[in-house]
Amino acid sequence: MQNTGLAGLSRKESEVFLRLDSGRLPKHIAIIMDGNGRWAKRRHLPRIAGHRRGADSVRDVVQTAARIKIPWLTLFAFSVENLKRRPKVETDFLMALLRRYLKQEVPMLNDFNVRLNFIGRTHELPQTVQARMAWALEQTGKNTGTLMTIALNYGARTELVDCFQSILATASRNGGLSHLEIDEEMIARNLYTGSLPDPDLVIRTSGEMRLSNFLLWQLAYAEIYVTQTLWPDFDGTHFLEAIGEYQKRERRYGGLNESSAHA
Repeated sequence: MQNTGLAGLSRKESEVFLRLDSGRLPKHIAIIMDGNGRWAKRRHLPRIAGHRRGADSVRDVVQTAARIKIPWLTLFAFSVENLKRRPKVETDFLMALLRRYLKQEVPMLNDFNVRLNFIGRTHELPQTVQARMAWALEQTGKNTGTLMTIALNYGARTELVDCFQSILATASRNGGLSHLEIDEEMIARNLYTGSLPDPDLVIRTSGEMRLSNFLLWQLAYAEIYVTQTLWPDFDGTHFLEAIGEYQKRERRYGGLNESSAHA
């Protein structure tokens, strides 16, 4: 499909976007935002400086995704392991940064027609954070553009535990376990992401070659793109370049491509 560019993109973004097939953009993009600490360390700054700069990258990527009309964007912001293993001063700062980000960025999200969503064990977060999250959900709830899901206090293994707990609880309320038949559709429906399609593309910044307990069920057939760029340096141009790499791939879902099928 011919690509005629898009208003609002920077010059560099436009150059990359014009090389894309606008009819084959991924519908759902997930991002493992990694490298804030290393970015700060290389500049002899405290880790919190990297987190603060990383919030700017979130804004840039969200705006680009909204401009090119990506329906679903999921960002891995804060893991279960982060909450357990990071120093309290850092986790306290991250919670304060999240509250501040939501307050400051909701007007921008509304301007770009972006609706917020959260996944993870958010009930374990501080009450002040939960209250700000509820407010942000209400403020963006009528938007109809990109759905931005933020994974907070999230882990794929805990998600699966919570999924099966939910299935068992529902079964016990509806006649017990004797008639329970679990299939893939039931599992998918009871995940935190039950209302979302699986991601087509997952982007990992900072060069690490692992999924870090992120959407392990949902990423079964996603294309994986790893960049050496640290998250605080990642911007809309990098986002579009990742989509360009995605469009070079042939997605077979365990099958064969046409040339192999007829060989």
